[in-house]
Amino acid sequence: MPFEFILTVYSMDIIISGDGEVGFHLAKTLSKIQHNITVVDPHSELLKLLQTDNDLLTIAGNSTSISILKEAGVEKCDLLISVLKEESVNLLTCMLGKQLGADRTIARVSSIEYLNDENRQLFKSLGIDEMVCPERIAAKEITNLLTRNTATEVFDFSNGKLSIYMTRIDSDAVFVDKTIAETAQLYPQMEARIVCIIRHGQTIIPNGNDYYRKGDFVYLLVKPEGLELVKQLFKKQDFQVRNAMIIGGGRIGRRAALNLEDIMKIKLVEQDKERCLRLVEDFDSVMVINGNGSDISLLLDEGLQDMDAFIATTNSTETNILSCLHARRQGVKKTIALVENINYIDVSQDIGIDTIINKKLITASYIARFTLQGDVTSSKWLSGIDAEVFEVIVKENAPATKDIIMKLKIPEGVSIGGVIRQDTAFIARGNTEIKAGDKVVVFSIPSAANKVMKLFN
Repeated sequence: MPFEFILTVYSMDIIISGDGEVGFHLAKTLSKIQHNITVVDPHSELLKLLQTDNDLLTIAGNSTSISILKEAGVEKCDLLISVLKEESVNLLTCMLGKQLGADRTIARVSSIEYLNDENRQLFKSLGIDEMVCPERIAAKEITNLLTRNTATEVFDFSNGKLSIYMTRIDSDAVFVDKTIAETAQLYPQMEARIVCIIRHGQTIIPNGNDYYRKGDFVYLLVKPEGLELVKQLFKKQDFQVRNAMIIGGGRIGRRAALNLEDIMKIKLVEQDKERCLRLVEDFDSVMVINGNGSDISLLLDEGLQDMDAFIATTNSTETNILSCLHARRQGVKKTIALVENINYIDVSQDIGIDTIINKKLITASYIARFTLQGDVTSSKWLSGIDAEVFEVIVKENAPATKDIIMKLKIPEGVSIGGVIRQDTAFIARGNTEIKAGDKVVVFSIPSAANKVMKLFN
């Protein structure tokens, strides 16, 4: 008999202060995890649209207003999140909210200097518990993708002991039209577990009877020593990125160039002349070019056809998508686009762009782990689908420790991918036993996230 446990949902009272897409996306996401959400935003018409399709409360107003925060119920708030574009407003909102009774606060910031340990402690003393900088995380993702170039998306757990690896199945993949069970029998040595399939925009949480199909995007949890076999089976060829072009010298493009300039040759194209002059002072070896990133003739003159990678981080989603498509036509092997409209993600991947970076998903990834009942050490919202993967520490006497995985009653929409025990990682199988103190990597749809946390608490 499967081990039975009571599925109760841990709901938090959360206030989200935003001024558009990031705040609204976060509100929609967290309301699906069945938290009590109140959104404060200055745009009353947009709030009406948000409230129509989502189970949450809205208040039109400025989050730095004490009366507005009180109206939102800040005195009984478990979590106050401020994600406006103006970091000064976010910081002030969190400071006021903490003084008025908010239990925990998170502010979106754009100044990377705020994130060093000394400054974090300063802001914590002022009432700001956590800070998130989407631009910094986006730049780090770009760095990871260019150093592990066969992946469309990659995210590490426990310093790389396990990694989420997302890639597309092409027609020459060894296991096209085979079931997951057949593949596991043919390659029992494969140190990887498939946790999700994206097929024609639909999310499939697979079992052994599901097939691999051409054109699928698959998410696997893989150990470092298992990645080479995975790449062989997917027919993915490693290549070294020696030359890369970045268009857009804003916070993401600048930070990505700083991260990469010591390991490859970088050309950075920026339209604003004054920003170019500031950028030149930031780099030792990056070539800064003043020009329009949508001007294909300019990009060709600057050697687009000779690039191994092309990264588009301008403020225009359309420019980023189109320039990446032109780069692909010129034979560039790796293309990465900053896409702010989530609805474009599926289309962008279908038409040939390797990787999509989205700041809303990045922000949600960072913040979501603070809304789960348990010791979540890291989390990642997956691009283009309504799901997340997170790493949680198992508590003493947790239900998950009472039996092997196949005998646990795991909620629908959840897959246990792997376990890290002390310094050893292993892929989860049906007969795997989970122990107190283990870090478990779990894939979950939003509605099941807090339910599955009961397994580990």
